[in-house]
Amino acid sequence: MLLNFLDELRAAGIPASLKEHLVLLEALEREVIEQTPEAFYYLSRATFVKDEGLLDRFDQVFHKVFKGVLTDYGQDAVDIPEDWLKAVAEKFLSPEEMEKIKSLGDWDEIMKTLKERLDEQQGRHQGGSKWIGSGGTSPFGNGGYNPEGVRIGGESRHKRAIKVWEKREFANLDNTKELGTRNIKMALRRLRRFAREGAADELDLDATISGTARQGFLDIHMRAEKRNAVKLLLFLDVGGSMDPHIKLCEELFSAAHSEFKNLEFFYFHNCLYEGVWKDNRRRWAERTNTWDVLHKYGHDYKIVFVGDAAMSPYEISHPGGSVEHMNEEAGHVWLERVTHTYPACVWLNPEPQRIWDYTQSSKMVRQLMNDRMYPLTLDGLDDAMRELSRKHG
Repeated sequence: MLLNFLDELRAAGIPASLKEHLVLLEALEREVIEQTPEAFYYLSRATFVKDEGLLDRFDQVFHKVFKGVLTDYGQDAVDIPEDWLKAVAEKFLSPEEMEKIKSLGDWDEIMKTLKERLDEQQGRHQGGSKWIGSGGTSPFGNGGYNPEGVRIGGESRHKRAIKVWEKREFANLDNTKELGTRNIKMALRRLRRFAREGAADELDLDATISGTARQGFLDIHMRAEKRNAVKLLLFLDVGGSMDPHIKLCEELFSAAHSEFKNLEFFYFHNCLYEGVWKDNRRRWAERTNTWDVLHKYGHDYKIVFVGDAAMSPYEISHPGGSVEHMNEEAGHVWLERVTHTYPACVWLNPEPQRIWDYTQSSKMVRQLMNDRMYPLTLDGLDDAMRELSRKHG
């Protein structure tokens, strides 16, 4: 079965190697975990999964191979016939009948009763109200009803089980799915460089112990909190063809705010020119000179442009090409100034990568960014953060 598990992981696109398979076998042989499905699940996941984006796929493969047998933590594993796990009928109960089925109580009591039923039961059971099986009114098994029941395999009928083995807790960490705020945070965390800055308000336990042992009396040492020292500057394209991507950009903006203490942002439309702004409602009344931005923020800032790069090529190549105002210098001049000023610079494009080459402007921006344009997907964001990390720390 474990070899089949390895094959299924590979078929799902999870890079599981024979070496990792042998590590798992060795861990099992040395009994480093309790003999429960949950413990084996976490051991095998830690062995095979090295990328958060593959967690959901691993959950699906695990459920497919091992069929989701559930037991209590610390309870001996129970051999349950596979065909028991298949629901054969849905028993419709009246409200009066359901009212008669009393809750067993807390988790420990439910699992204790489950174990007792398993010890007493000698064969398959279907229907009824006591034995573990499929259908019926037992709080255990599949298809029965109880306010605090436990489901073993199959599909949930009443959504009332305390614990469901097949629950995929990492469904939103699949790198084939669309981004969400949590996914974005996970990807942004690759761009970290910790440093201790600010007031010394955190206890330095090691230094305190060492100082106390050396001095012979309590010698308390404090230190600054360890924070992410990366400095990030966001340029966000707004309006026009970017309107369909507002929700995604809001999620990126929210995630960046929570992950980076040193974050600055400015808006632009289509292409970067001589002016940017922070408030779209006052974009004409309160603009910031782009030159001032380049001089204010040091070369150690990481630069991220977010935009679909969809515009007339003249907006990039010619003075006066902007659709909103008379720009004295071409857009490409400003993009080149940014990339020359900041070594760590990427462009995130919310449009699918497969269509980039169908628009001249996308190809032009990609060239100006020295091919550092990435799709705004989990994989693309992950690659972009790795690129920024390679540039000056």
